[in-house]
Amino acid sequence: MATGVSANRLELLQIADAVAREKSIDKAVVIHAMEEAMQRAAKSRYGSENEIRVEIDPKTGETHISRYLHVVDAVDNDKIEISIIDARKRNPAAQPGDIIAETLPPIEFSRIATQAAKQVIVQKVRDAERERQYEEYKDRIGEIVHGTVKRVEFGSVVVDFGRAEGVVRRDEMIPRESFRTGDRIRAYIYDVRREARGPQIFLSRNHPQFMARLFAQEVPEIYDGIIEIRAVARDPGSRAKIAVISKDSSIDPVGACVGMRGVRVQAVVQELQGERIDIIPWSGEAATFIVNALAPAEVSKVVLDEDTRRVEVVVPDDQLSLAIGRRGQNVRLASQLTGWQIDILTEQEESERRQKEFAERTQLFMEALDVDETIAQLLASEGFANVEDVAFVALHELAEIEGFDEETAEELRGRAIGYLDKKNSEYEEKRRELGVADDVASLEGLTPEMLVALGEAGIKTLEDFAGSVADDLLGYTETKDKERVRVPGPLDGLNLTEDDVNAIIMRARVNAGWISEEDLQTKAEEGAEEPTA
Repeated sequence: MATGVSANRLELLQIADAVAREKSIDKAVVIHAMEEAMQRAAKSRYGSENEIRVEIDPKTGETHISRYLHVVDAVDNDKIEISIIDARKRNPAAQPGDIIAETLPPIEFSRIATQAAKQVIVQKVRDAERERQYEEYKDRIGEIVHGTVKRVEFGSVVVDFGRAEGVVRRDEMIPRESFRTGDRIRAYIYDVRREARGPQIFLSRNHPQFMARLFAQEVPEIYDGIIEIRAVARDPGSRAKIAVISKDSSIDPVGACVGMRGVRVQAVVQELQGERIDIIPWSGEAATFIVNALAPAEVSKVVLDEDTRRVEVVVPDDQLSLAIGRRGQNVRLASQLTGWQIDILTEQEESERRQKEFAERTQLFMEALDVDETIAQLLASEGFANVEDVAFVALHELAEIEGFDEETAEELRGRAIGYLDKKNSEYEEKRRELGVADDVASLEGLTPEMLVALGEAGIKTLEDFAGSVADDLLGYTETKDKERVRVPGPLDGLNLTEDDVNAIIMRARVNAGWISEEDLQTKAEEGAEEPTA
C-alpha cells in the first residue's frame, strides 16, 4: 500500500483495482482513501493550516494537489484567504466569496509520511469494508447461512462464511452440542448490529425460526409458498412443535413436511441433534388448534376464556401424563405454539370441581334469596352463576324454568334486587371508610364492589386511577422459573374486560385534565389502544 502512494499513475489505479476486488468494496472508496492520505501528507509538508485538496483522476490516475484560497475584501489569514485585488490578478471575474484553487507541485513522501498515508488508507478501506458487510447482512436477518468454525471462545463459536464473520453465543447453541475449528456449521441470522469494532452478526441454532427455515429448505412446497408455517415452539435439543397449513386443499401439509418415509423431517431432526418434532395442522378455530397442539394426547373438552386468553382442557384420566408431558414439556410447547395459557384437568377433576361450584352457587342462592335448597338448585342448574344474573334476567326467562311461574319469578327477582341494594349500601359505606374519592366513584362502569377493591389496593384518588393501566387493575400473567404465573389485580374476576378498563381509565384522564375530550375522540376514531401510565 505504501508503494501505491508514491507509485506512478498506472500503478496507482492497479493498486486501487486490486484492493477494491480483494475487499469487495467500490473502487471509488479506495481512491477517496488515497486522496485523503495524500492530503494529510501534503498538509504536513505545506502546513496544516492550509486548506489543501488532492484529486486523483479515476481514469488516468493523474494526481492534482491544490490549495484553496477564499476571496475576501480584507485578509485575516493569508494561508486560506486572498484579497479581492490579488484574486482579480489571477481571475478578473473573481468576486468576494469565490474560491481560487492554487496548484501545488507534487511532493516526495518521506518514510514517516508514507507510513501515515498507509495507515489512513488501511483504516478507510477497513471502514468501507465494515459498512459493506453491515449493509449486506442487515437485510439478511432471518436467513440461514453456511460457514466454517473459525475458533471457539468461552463456549461461543465464531463462524467464517466467506465475506464476513458471525458468532453463535453459548446460549444460542443447542444444548450438549459442540463444534471444533474447521467444522461446517449452519445457523440462523437473528440480529446484525453496528458496533465500534465493526458490524456484529449474531447467529443462532436454538431460535424457533431456525427450524422453520430448515423445513423451508427441505420441503419445496414451503419454499414455493403452497404450505405455510404459522407457528413454531421449541425446547432446543429435546422437542419441538410446528404448525402448518396448506393453501392447496389437495396437498396434505403434515404429510408434505414428513416426506416419503419421513425423509424430510429426518433431515431437519438430524441437523437439530435429534430434536423430536411434532408437525400439526394449523386451524383458525382456537379450540381445534389447541386440541391439535396437545397431540399425541386426546382431549375430551375445551373451555376458552377469550378475555384472558386462558383455556381449560379436559382430558381422560389415563391421558393426563401424556398431555402434560415430561416435566410439563408437552403442555408448555402447546401453550407457546398457540399463544394461549393452557390449564389441564382430568375428567374426574372437572366433575369434582363442577359439583363443588354447583354446591357453592346453591348455597349462595339459599342465603341471598332466602329460598329452599330445591329452588336454589334449580337456579344453579339453569346456569345462573350469581345474584346479578337473577336480578337482571328477563322476567319471562325466569318464569320459563320448570316449576316456576310469573309470581315466583317476580318474587325471586325482587329478592335479588333487594339483596344487591343492601350489598351496594355496605360497599358504599366501606368505600367512604377507605377514602376512595367521590370523583372516582362517579366514573361510569365502576360498581361499589369495584370501588372497595380499588380502595383496598391503595387506588383512592382520580389521579391514582388515571395513572393505572389495564394490567395493573385486571392482573397479568408472567413467566417465573419457566412456569406461567398469574398475578391478580384488584378488579380481577369482577366481570370487566380489558377494553372496559381502558375506556374507564381514559375517561378518568379526561376528568383529571390530563387529556381533552378531543384527544379522547381522536383515540376512539383511531382505534382503542391500551393507555400507558
